[in-house]
Amino acid sequence: MDVWWAATSPTSGRFVPGDTASNLASLRERFVELRLHGRGYLEVRAEAQFPVLTLGLMNDVAVIHLMASVESISLLVADEPAVADVEVPVMDELVEFSAVYAVDLDRAWRVVEEFARNGDISELGQWSDL
Repeated sequence: MDVWWAATSPTSGRFVPGDTASNLASLRERFVELRLHGRGYLEVRAEAQFPVLTLGLMNDVAVIHLMASVESISLLVADEPAVADVEVPVMDELVEFSAVYAVDLDRAWRVVEEFARNGDISELGQWSDL
């Protein structure tokens, strides 16, 4: 099963746009590298252009965007929100988000993994439209 993704480079710390086609194990390796660095951003999609799932992570939290189409962007609502607002990278810029969207990193990976496996967003959690 192939998945298409783009992510922050672990060596430069900068987002590298474009599509890397790989198996889920390679995407997991990049996620682990970013997690070890404590900061990063990735975009994931299946074969079609949409939907796209993005994840910005900083330390032990992540914020997940869903772009269902050009006109539709949503944020994943955390099961257990953080106690304070968070900043995570979106591409190369730090962006502040409400604590209600701060997802634990283990949960964030499960969401990305499930999305990469089947592309179905309906079971990933509650989404808040922007």
